[in-house]
Amino acid sequence: VPFVKRTEYQLLTADGDTGEVSLLTESGETKDDLNLPTVVKVGEPTEDDKKVTAEILESVEKGTDIFVIVQAACGEEKIIQTKTTSG
Repeated sequence: VPFVKRTEYQLLTADGDTGEVSLLTESGETKDDLNLPTVVKVGEPTEDDKKVTAEILESVEKGTDIFVIVQAACGEEKIIQTKTTSG
């Protein structure tokens, strides 16, 4: 049974052209080793991947604070969800 971990990070930047994403960790360091969910190594992006990517790029365009949920399992990490802050 794989160990699955979910971590929440604040999104700093996302580039729709390159797929690169920059996140802020709880310790205040940047995490730059992830891509938008539509950048996949194998197969095609799912509808959820496309939806999450659209939410991320829209929030970057509007300048809205957004958090992303990253799921890690079997040595792979992927952004699977977004969460906006109110206020």
